[in-house]
Amino acid sequence: MATRFNPGGYKPELAGASTVDKVRTAVDGLGDLMDDYEFHYPQEISHDNLDVVREALDGHGIYAIATGTHLNPRFGKGGLTSPDDSVRNAALAEGKEAAQLAGEVGSQIIVWPGVEGYNYPFQTPYAESWARLIDGVGQIATECATSGTTLFLEHKNSEPAMKIFMRNIGMTLHVIHKLRGEGIDNVQVNMDWQHLIMNGENLAEYAALLAAEGLLGHQHANSGWGTFDDDNMVGATAFMETLELAIELRRAGYGQGDDPRRLGFDLYPYTEDAVGAVKRSVLQWRFIDGVAAKLDGAELRKAQQDKDAVRAYELVYGALGA
Repeated sequence: MATRFNPGGYKPELAGASTVDKVRTAVDGLGDLMDDYEFHYPQEISHDNLDVVREALDGHGIYAIATGTHLNPRFGKGGLTSPDDSVRNAALAEGKEAAQLAGEVGSQIIVWPGVEGYNYPFQTPYAESWARLIDGVGQIATECATSGTTLFLEHKNSEPAMKIFMRNIGMTLHVIHKLRGEGIDNVQVNMDWQHLIMNGENLAEYAALLAAEGLLGHQHANSGWGTFDDDNMVGATAFMETLELAIELRRAGYGQGDDPRRLGFDLYPYTEDAVGAVKRSVLQWRFIDGVAAKLDGAELRKAQQDKDAVRAYELVYGALGA
């Protein structure tokens, strides 16, 4: 749990823990609250430790593998968008290897291009960098297609790059539609809730929009104050926005019945107990989703059809027990 002010982290006793150690801690502490887990390639999972990680998972699955470009100092000034062909080729190779591993284990892949951006004006050849980004994502998606794997794109406005290229939902859709124009149609969106909140983007509105377009892929559940990527426990802040999102996810059939999509938790408990923070997030989400189940019905839909905010909030607070 390092920060730029405390590079050693707030939990130095865990600095030497391996992926297997962390998985065992999570599985022992969370049990059946978690179905599956997500890992970064190659830092947390690779062919070198795949067997022992699977053993530590104790029957739980590997739902998603995320590219770890942002964790490699070689790609500090960009990987897929690097103007240095040798650096870019290394990032492409790593992304394709992650896609191959995802195909082998039957998981999805997440690409969060957090290092693909810039820190200063006059630093970057914008058009060329964007072309390289779209081409790079397309190459990884093409690799995914060979095994029927879906690629989830995740946007964020800043950090680690101060200006990430793909920093809002519009830019994300731009990438997806450019790839669709090239016949690449296995790319969807991973909504990281705090990334949207940081942008002033409405969680429920975007979930509904993406669902209507067939692009609602995955969820990284969390919360925060809205100015930084806090990755706090679900429902700690932005409660009403999260409740409205729960309604739209239900309307989209997200994770219901045979729908294979999952609610992932992307949390960064700097000083809190990590297992406890995840557990609270699961339980708090279950409460929020339970309220959504009571709330969503003909009366709410009528209030929305009439754009009657007063009636809508009467129903909201009624569902909360007021």
